[in-house]
Amino acid sequence: MKRRLIVYSDLDGTLLDHRTYSFEPARPALDALLEAGIPLVFCTSKTRLETEHWRRALANVHPFIVENGGAAFVPEGYFGPEARFDKRAGGFGVLEFGRPYSELRRALERIRAATGLPLRGFGDMTVEEIAEHAGFTRQDAERAMMREYDEPFIGVEEGLLPRVVREAEALGLQIVSGGRFHHLVGGNDKGRAVRALRSLYEENRGPVRTVGLGDSANDLPMLQAVDVPILVRKPDGGRLDATHLPGLVVAPYAGPDGWREAVLRVLGGVI
Repeated sequence: MKRRLIVYSDLDGTLLDHRTYSFEPARPALDALLEAGIPLVFCTSKTRLETEHWRRALANVHPFIVENGGAAFVPEGYFGPEARFDKRAGGFGVLEFGRPYSELRRALERIRAATGLPLRGFGDMTVEEIAEHAGFTRQDAERAMMREYDEPFIGVEEGLLPRVVREAEALGLQIVSGGRFHHLVGGNDKGRAVRALRSLYEENRGPVRTVGLGDSANDLPMLQAVDVPILVRKPDGGRLDATHLPGLVVAPYAGPDGWREAVLRVLGGVI
């Protein structure tokens, strides 16, 4: 039986330009996926509200993964009535993997006290501060504040990050790093959510072949979980060291330009 192709993709710095958040350079590949009926599953550190915004902008109707694998949202009826979820909310079946945001907020306070570092999470910031740090509009920042499973934070130099990691691990939590922020999470990553969705696809639609595209350290679990891992370059031309991944493909350009070229090569059978 031929395997159905599923494309998982990070958003910031991958499908969306790191600075402008434009996806227009990727339009030819997006149109090709749509025409071929190939599901594009967003797998992002963004919140549900943020991701729904981009789903509307891209006319995307497929499941999506939010907050670094904190949860996967599946449109009602997408896999039929037999599919089982942890809960149903807002027209979606939800698979939950992360810890509640309130717990992460309390943990960040404890880590801040233990390290003496000026850690500041989204829960400590105003809408204006988040907009400034992320290059968001006010409305974008308001959507980004509506967190459920993941607390982005700033206030630690790279050389001091191991101290924060140790304190988080002592609380049973983890630190993952994205393009702009470090994130405090609990028991979840993008790979775990990708594997769970793959199981749903295979149970309901047959064998699949999975492709994943990402650019940052928090994307590594996703890239490890797919059949074809594709690393998108950074805007400065650099890239994350992921040479240990079997079959790794490196996109030729940064952001949505690299995303376009890699996806078109997949569809053309080159990858």
